[in-house]
Amino acid sequence: QKENPVMFIVYIASIITTILYFISLFGIKDNSSSFILGITILLWFTVLFANFAEAIAEGRGKAQADALRSAKKDVMANKINSLEEKDKLIKVSSTELRKGDIVIVSAGEQIPADGDVIEGAASVDESAITGE
Repeated sequence: QKENPVMFIVYIASIITTILYFISLFGIKDNSSSFILGITILLWFTVLFANFAEAIAEGRGKAQADALRSAKKDVMANKINSLEEKDKLIKVSSTELRKGDIVIVSAGEQIPADGDVIEGAASVDESAITGE
């Protein structure tokens, strides 16, 4: 409850109204106890529904992350040792690439790893990652 300040306040209000309801039952008898009971039930329903909805959203998020991880393919990369040796391509798996490695990506190829464009220009479709 403490991660979301609004829900934390609703949770505290639920506890307070529950206490007030029991005080109204055993204390002064008036017509307000049914009103307090209604507010208490509404607040507890809000707390329970919010926790349920949050659990479902978290489960879906984890499922989507797992699906993205499982969809990740091992892509072959055309690695070069330096920009001067562009004609000496070394075929390596994308899992073997390390920070600082230089790869050549031609039009239509999948990009094997995260990186920066050193030479040339690129237009990349990132919709699968960003969801746009």
